[in-house]
Parts: sequence; C-alpha cells; structure tokens
Amino acid sequence: MTKAQIGLFGLGTMGSNLALNIAEKGHAVAVYNRTAEKTGTFFENAGDLRERIVPCATLAEFVKQIKPPRPIILMVQAGKAVDEQIAALREHLDAGDMIIDAGNANFRDTIRRYTELEGSGLTFVGMGVSGGEDGARHGPSIMVGGPEEAWIRIQPILEDIAARFHGEPCAAWLGPGGAGHFVKTIHNGIEYADMQMIAEIYGILRDGAGMAPGEIADIFERWNAGPLDSYLVEITATVLRTRDAASGKALVDVIADQAGQKGTGRWAAVEAQLMGVPATTIETAVAARSLSAEKDLRLAAEKAYGAPAAPSITADAAFIDDLENALLAAKVAAYAQGFAVMEEASSEFRWNLPLGMVARIWRAGCIIRSQFLSEIATAYEASAEPAHLLLLPAFMKTMSGASPSLRRVVARAVEAGLPVPALGAAVTYFDAFRQGRGTANLIQGQRDFFGAHGFDRIDGSGEHHGHWLRT
Repeated sequence: MTKAQIGLFGLGTMGSNLALNIAEKGHAVAVYNRTAEKTGTFFENAGDLRERIVPCATLAEFVKQIKPPRPIILMVQAGKAVDEQIAALREHLDAGDMIIDAGNANFRDTIRRYTELEGSGLTFVGMGVSGGEDGARHGPSIMVGGPEEAWIRIQPILEDIAARFHGEPCAAWLGPGGAGHFVKTIHNGIEYADMQMIAEIYGILRDGAGMAPGEIADIFERWNAGPLDSYLVEITATVLRTRDAASGKALVDVIADQAGQKGTGRWAAVEAQLMGVPATTIETAVAARSLSAEKDLRLAAEKAYGAPAAPSITADAAFIDDLENALLAAKVAAYAQGFAVMEEASSEFRWNLPLGMVARIWRAGCIIRSQFLSEIATAYEASAEPAHLLLLPAFMKTMSGASPSLRRVVARAVEAGLPVPALGAAVTYFDAFRQGRGTANLIQGQRDFFGAHGFDRIDGSGEHHGHWLRT
C-alpha cells in the first residue's frame, strides 16, 4: 500500500470518527493511539474503509507511514497532553512536517505552541472542529488558524471532509496564530448561551405551565419549521420526545439536572471580559452551568426558602408565540455578542478575521448552525467596516418585532419565580445597548469622589474633577 496522505494521532470518539471520515472521502490515513489495543480495535471495526487506513503500533511507525511532508492531526485532550505529544512527535518529524491540533485548545496555548515551533522547520496549525461525534464522522465545521500556506497544503482534504451548505464546504482559513481556535471558542460560548436559553424556555413550560415533555417537544418541533430553524431547536424536540427504556418515563425526566462543561465556554466569557466587550448572555450561561453543578447547595436552599410555586402560567397560543419570539430575540443578542468579541479580537491580534466567512462555515456541521447565519454572512460581506450585528437592518427588524415578547416572557417568568438568567441577560443587554444616555455618569462621579479618577463632561473635552460636598 502507498503511504498515507495524512496522519491522525488519538482515537477517542472524535478522532476515530474523523479518521473514518477522511478514509471515506478517499484519502489514505495513518492512525495511532498510545494504547495499541485501541488502534487494533478501531481498524478491525472500520469495515470496507480499512483499505485506506494504516494502523500503526508505534509512534516511529506512524510517522514513517505518512508521505512527506507530513500533515499530522492531533486529537488528544486539550492542555498538557498536547504539549507531551508534540514533544514526542518532534523526535520523529522532519523539516516541512505539520502538526495540526484539532482539539478544543485555548487559543493562547495555540499561539504559544506556534511560537515555540517557529524556526524548527515544523509548522503548527490550530484547527477548531465543531459538530460533535456525528459531525466528525459525516462532516464538521472546520476553523483553521496558522500560516496561510499551511492551509493551502491541507485544504483539499479538509474541504473534502467538511460539512457542506448548498455545496459549499464549511471549512476555511481564518487567520494566523490562534485565530481558528479562538473562533471555535466563541462558537462554543454562543452554544452555551443558546442551550441555556432553550433550557429556560423548557423550564417555563415545564414548571410554569405544567406541561409534559412530549407537549413541549411538539412546540419545539413546530418552531423548527420557522425562524428558529436550527440544529439545537431540532434536537431539543428529539430529546424531549425520547423515552427511557428502563423506566418508561420521558428520558429527560430521569437525567440529573447538573450540566457539564469542558472549559471553552468559560474561555469565551473570560476573553470577552479581558477585551472589555460586553457578552453578558454568554457569561450568564456559563455561570448557570456552574450553578447547576451545585446540586447539594440548591437542595439546601430549596429546603430553607421553600419549594417553587405550583404552575401559574397559562400557555395559550399568544404566550407560546411570545416564547418563540423571545427565544429568537435572545438568540440574536447572543450571536451579536459573540461576533462583537471576535471583531475585537481580530483587531487586537491583527488576525483580520473574515466574519462573513465565519458565519458561512457555521451554516452546516457545527452545533449552532441556524437559518439566520446566511443573513449574518451577507451583512458582513456587504460592508468593509460592518456595524454591530444589532445595527444591521435585517436584525434591527427582527429585534424590533421580537424584543417586546422577550420583555414580556422575562417579566412573567420573574413574577412566577422561574429562573431565566440568560434570557434576562439578553433583554437587559439589548435595553442598555439601545440607551443613548445611560447611568454610568453616576458611576464616574462615585469613582472621582473616592479615587479622584476624573471624568469627561458632556459640554467639554479633557479630564475634569468634581468639587464634592463631603460630610
């Protein structure tokens, strides 16, 4: 057999499925896992694709079986493991070879690794991959960061294995250094917000209106045929409709209410804070996951303060319509925050991120794919210096029509004692965003009073201080 065109190191769930995807698209792929038994099992289960898969028992054999200059995809746990495997690979690689980190890496680690390999003859690429297990197997969204010439070398394979939207591959080079992993991080931040807001709508219907999972599934299924058409709304209906084989109950009713997280959402929130870009809906969604993990604390608080009130919301047609519009408005706010963070990062790190292209490669394969990403792409590509997403005509129309529903839903939920942190953050962000004169003038007065920090005046330039009356 001829040598493999590409290598893949790490045969966990994502790595295994990505390797099968590569082989299925006609590319010979060498595979290696630190546990040799796992490599053997993977190969035996590959069926007809085995003819394009080269299983390797040692790292030296793995490298030898890839045609130089070698592109090698790392699919290992983010953090220390990536550095360890880069160090191990370097002993076997030659000048011109390329290491592609396709895990959920912190983009600052990607920048560091790229810098550390500069001058070594090796190329480092940070590649964000979104779509989960199914996406890896059948077509993910792929976000590449690193040297453009590196992208050109691997572009044919990546475009072959990527998801497609109307025939267009959802894979692109987004800029140098950590650009790809940063965009993936913000994708995941928006994903956190989207999932949290959907869960809050579910909570309103379950706890506020007393509806059963199947009834709620019907609503989400109907919404997925309209403006909310998206992967997450689609799978929400499926999750709610699924029965537990052991108990016969709705499966969602036997799942513990403690959400996990792997760090990318937190990174998105942290980077937004570091850059001074308000992304309150994303930040609140991350905090909500953290609070969900505090099960014992929440049970103690429920005992101390009393159980939630009985259902008190009438889910008539008008209220269901309000919920649909509320979720739409909140989703737009979350996307707007994510794109604003990316725009600031693009400027700070001089990446020149093609935000229209980001929207395009998110239209299929990735977790947050939704129908209005095409509108975002068109809007960004129509202007050399696009305005904030909430100031683009298409989204101004959406927010003008849907935001009153968001306000009513949040007000009704708060009145009923139902937690809606992300929906609440979305509406307050929108209200603050569109308020020409806010209340920070008082904060500036307080800062000058206790710390002489100074302030600007609305009727003049330069720094000023107040002559404060002190008691």
